[in-house]
Amino acid sequence: MSSTEENKKITRRLVMDGINMGNWAVVDEIIAPNAVDHSLPPGMPNDRNGFKVFMTGFRAAFPDLTYTIEDEIAEGDKVYNRSMGTGTMKGDFQGMPASGKQATWQEMHVVRFDANGKVVEHWATVDQVSMLTQLGFMPGPGSH
Repeated sequence: MSSTEENKKITRRLVMDGINMGNWAVVDEIIAPNAVDHSLPPGMPNDRNGFKVFMTGFRAAFPDLTYTIEDEIAEGDKVYNRSMGTGTMKGDFQGMPASGKQATWQEMHVVRFDANGKVVEHWATVDQVSMLTQLGFMPGPGSH
């Protein structure tokens, strides 16, 4: 059984080497094939492949996409983290045309591990309002 410290290390590797670098081999190594991602958009498969398809499209739209883990807590078989995402929208994404603008947003993640240290579940909350406002797709507070 993996320890909470090992689980935190695996989560950091998933973010830094997998997502930030677009290294899908790391994703395949860390996330179980039958993992369930509760945070993918409707209509997208909620498994490891759906995650890779979503993140491939996200990274294509935001080629400088970078996540920084700000806080991290591990308890039992779960790792909780607060991350800061940043990127410049240089490509179209989910029906939105490339804005050319940079955005910075907060995310909260919960990752559950199995006894072998593989990610088997993921939940996320993303501050999409802040992101979409910075990218110019939503009016800012107080705008008419």
